[in-house]
Parts: sequence; structure tokens; C-alpha cells
Amino acid sequence: MRWDNLRLDESAEEAAGPRGLFERSAVTRTFDTPGFRGMTFYEVHAKSVINRVPPASRMSFRWTINPYRGCSHACVYCFARSTHSYLDFDTGRDFDTRVVVKVNAPQRARQELASPRWGRAHAGEHIAMGTNVDPYQRAEGRYRLMPGIIEALRDAANPFSVLTKGTLILRDLDLLREAAEVTEVALNVSVGFTDHDLWRTLEPGTPNPSRRLQVCSELSEAGLGCGVLMGPIVPYLTDSPRALEASVREIAQAGATHVVPIVLHL
Repeated sequence: MRWDNLRLDESAEEAAGPRGLFERSAVTRTFDTPGFRGMTFYEVHAKSVINRVPPASRMSFRWTINPYRGCSHACVYCFARSTHSYLDFDTGRDFDTRVVVKVNAPQRARQELASPRWGRAHAGEHIAMGTNVDPYQRAEGRYRLMPGIIEALRDAANPFSVLTKGTLILRDLDLLREAAEVTEVALNVSVGFTDHDLWRTLEPGTPNPSRRLQVCSELSEAGLGCGVLMGPIVPYLTDSPRALEASVREIAQAGATHVVPIVLHL
């Protein structure tokens, strides 16, 4: 998996106790502000940040960058929850409130993109972001990792995509436009449904669906174009013809360039 370098071996666990990796090699921070209260951040230095997608994956891309592990969006259906157990965290509340931060992600991205190894074999290959956890989750407002990552991709003229439920992507609008002048940039907002009651239950840490669609509109108006990942479609909750039609109608009104529906998978 992508974070194998952060796992503890058995001997290390026995010596250091639970979560020994973080106690030894990470800076642990909490912030007593409303947006971060109750959350813990583990700042680590990653050995690499451009991750290869497993060959058996059905994804259309081969490479990803994920600067965070864990996600304050707290989407109850998130498939990435299970990967938090690799770090000796639980897949419930720990996933929502204990976020690992690759503080050197911008520097590592630049170094890896400039390396002969990448240049010889992979230069110009698409890199996807937002495929595991959201790069524009709440932590990004404090750590500001994405501007440096986008700058590295821009300077390497390396195509990339971003998928997000966050509104913070608008902060980086100028950088995204600069990148789009030299390479292919694909932007997508995730809006699985537009029912606000379901939103409060299923995606309690995210901006509401209307605000996300406004982000789509603003990106499109800026000339970047933005699609919508309409997922997950949740059986018995959001998959009725009426619910689907209402969601697609609002997505179209937001000016989305395309919509990609995805059904919930467990």
C-alpha cells in the first residue's frame, strides 16, 4: 500500500507500544481553535509522495499524490477508512480526527518529478490527487501543502487532476490557471447527492452540496472547467429516480462540464 513506509514492524511495536511510530518520529500537534478542536495532527517526513497505483486497480491513472492520511470530512462511507488501521488507528473517529500530514510533500514532489528515474520512464504521465483522502480538507488551510505541489507539477509541465469536496481549492485558482497553460489540468468536485438532510448525516465535515456546486461554477467561470463526480450513489437513500434527477439538474445548472456517476461499493 501507499503508506507501507509508515508501518511499524512487530519488534518496533513491542518496544514502543501502540502508535510508537508517531511517538518516535513524528511531531504531534493540536490546535485550540474552533476548526481544529478535537483533532490531532501527526507531522511526518515522507520518503516519497508520488505513489504507484497497484496494477490490479481499475483506475484510469497510474500515479497519485496524497499529502494527508485521514480526513476531517468524516464521510461515513469513505472507502479509505480501512487504510487507517495500517497506522494502528481505528477506522471510525480516529480517521476523522487523527490526520497524518506529509509536511515535506511539496519538496518531495518537486524532487521526484525532476529525478532522472521519473523523467526517463514516466515524464508526462498523469498524476491524480484526491483519490484517497481530500487534499483540500480542513488541515490544508493550516499546512498549505497543495500550492507547493501544484507549483512543482506546473514547473514540470506534468498533467494532473484534483478531486475535492473542499472549497479551499479556490484559494489556488491562480496557480491552477498557470498550470493549465503548460499542461493538462482536470478538476472535479465530488457531489453525490444534493439532499441537505442526508448531507448532514453522511458527510458531516464537508461544505454543503450547494457550496460545492458553487465551487464548480467558479472554476468553470475562471476558464478551467470542472466536472462533478456524482458519488457515491447510495442504495435506498439517493438512488430513486426523483433524487437522481434533482441532483443531475443542480449539477447541470452549476455549469459542470461533465458528470460521472459512481455507485457505493463496500
